[in-house]
Amino acid sequence: MADTSVDWNLAQQVATRISERNDSGSSYHYATLAPDFERFTAQAEELVAETTGLRSQMGNARGRVADRPMWIEANIDSFQRLLRPLAEKLATKETSVLSGIGSKASGAEMGLLLGWMSGRVLGQYDLLIIEDENPEDQDIVYYLGPNVLNIEKKYGFPPEEFRLWLALHECTHRAQFTGVPWLREHFLGLVNQTLDTVDPDPDMLREAAKRIIEARKTGEDIFADGGLPALFSSPEQRETLNQISGMMSLLEGHGDVTMDRAGAGLITNAEYFAKTLRARRNSAKGFSRIFQKVVGLEAKLNQYQAGESFIEKVEEKGGTSLLDRAWERPENLPSMDEIQKPQIWIDRITAETVNSI
Repeated sequence: MADTSVDWNLAQQVATRISERNDSGSSYHYATLAPDFERFTAQAEELVAETTGLRSQMGNARGRVADRPMWIEANIDSFQRLLRPLAEKLATKETSVLSGIGSKASGAEMGLLLGWMSGRVLGQYDLLIIEDENPEDQDIVYYLGPNVLNIEKKYGFPPEEFRLWLALHECTHRAQFTGVPWLREHFLGLVNQTLDTVDPDPDMLREAAKRIIEARKTGEDIFADGGLPALFSSPEQRETLNQISGMMSLLEGHGDVTMDRAGAGLITNAEYFAKTLRARRNSAKGFSRIFQKVVGLEAKLNQYQAGESFIEKVEEKGGTSLLDRAWERPENLPSMDEIQKPQIWIDRITAETVNSI
């Protein structure tokens, strides 16, 4: 059944048009990216395994340098696979829900998001779905060549150190999702659980509009907890989103902590890289800041710091062995509430240990 809920062709056109600004693909340095990232991806995979004990069960990591249109196309393919069950569900609704106007609006919104992100993302592990279709284009560690070159030039980053540093972060995410046997399926299960409860109910839209109006009266930041996706979710969806946010905060924090530890002694500028990119994340102003907040990206950026803080508190209490309890089973993952209050997670996990003795 064709997916008519989003005009994917329009999404790709809009995203590509936005991405064409300030492209650095013609730089003579571009040719160095592919061999460098092939080498550093392999090196990073070993360093991550030695540091975390997590080793992929899906073979060696494959790094791929992409320009912005390539990255956009890869993400659209992933989103199409991910949203296919939702599209099939919505196709059974009244045709007004799937009108051409709605499809094009969704396509334009998706294109705007991907186009904007294509100028910001440096690396990405494509974890969404492993299927029989096009397996050679899945389980890929992507590096956005133009963005990497722009950052190196703008801040004077030593290319070899910076590229290994990036590879460490992305290979940590791959080790998480392919080294913890249940993690990928658990994540996709939570996403599907959220999508299963999607219902284009006018009452929900009216309730969301009412919340926006009330927030304006009280001065509440209505988008602080995840932007429009959280605002237009049901209580059941918000509970699932809480679980997803907690898990992703842990993974992002673990990625940052691991890249620092795995690169110790090899990447002398790691602190400078981290400080500079952290400032870059927080420097958005004007339209960019509003856009990040509305679509929920600001909440995601906050996950980095929250996850690192959680790991620091946990390891202060019980070292890496206590943190490693999170990888034992889905029930051990922290919720977002526990990420923000680590002692709650520590008490829960240590109590389970005592009770099992």
